[in-house]
Order: sequence, then structure tokens, then C-alpha cells
Amino acid sequence: LGVEFVPIDQLYSEADFIILTCLATEQNRGMIDKSALSKMKKNAILINTSRGTLVNQKDLYEALDKGEIRSAGLDVTTPEPLPLDDPLFKLKNCVILPHIGSATEATRKEMMELAETNLISGLTGKKISDRIRAA
Repeated sequence: LGVEFVPIDQLYSEADFIILTCLATEQNRGMIDKSALSKMKKNAILINTSRGTLVNQKDLYEALDKGEIRSAGLDVTTPEPLPLDDPLFKLKNCVILPHIGSATEATRKEMMELAETNLISGLTGKKISDRIRAA
């Protein structure tokens, strides 16, 4: 595939698409801010399907409004739902979804089956599968 690990500033300056798919932590809160956005290519497209806290939305609005990056797709925002008077909604180069990135039939079926399995396991004293412990 030709994938290569690069420093974050190099990623910002070279990537056509920046897709956030990571946990939200104190270390990455607001990682996409004015500084990060200013390093991105003018044709860069930012997609966030993780957590709204990763993106400083005021800085994103300014970058999109001034054409500093091409566009953004947000499945998550802070807060959720985003108030209808938020300026991001006025931009033609920003698509905002109501946190439905996982709303496919297959994903919802798998989520339901996992919840059912874990509920039964929890009630019968068995180990709960796919348990994630927050740091």
C-alpha cells in the first residue's frame, strides 16, 4: 500500500485527507486547531468520526470560511447535537452528521449481538468480552 509513518506536522502538510479515528484523551484534545489547520494543504479534507473534542471548531470554521482547507466532514461535534445556529452549519464546505457513522444495518446488528452476549455474561458471572478499560 505504500503506507509510511511520518511526524504529525509532515502528515498535515502532505495529506489530501486527514481522517480522525482515535480515542479522545487529554493529550489529543483540540489537536486540530489553528496551528494544525494552517499546516494543511489548501485542498485537504478533514474527516472526524471519533470525538468532537479532537477539533477546535472555532478554528475549523475560520479555516473553512477563509478557504485555508477544502472541506470537512464531521460525524461528531462538541456539543452533540450541535446547536442549529452554530456557524459551521452555514458553510457549504462542511458536512455535519448527527453521530451516525456506525448506523449501518450490519454494524447495529453486531452491536446488538455483543450487547446481548455481554448482558447474559454479566448476569451469569462470566467474563464480559471486548471490554475496554479507560486509562
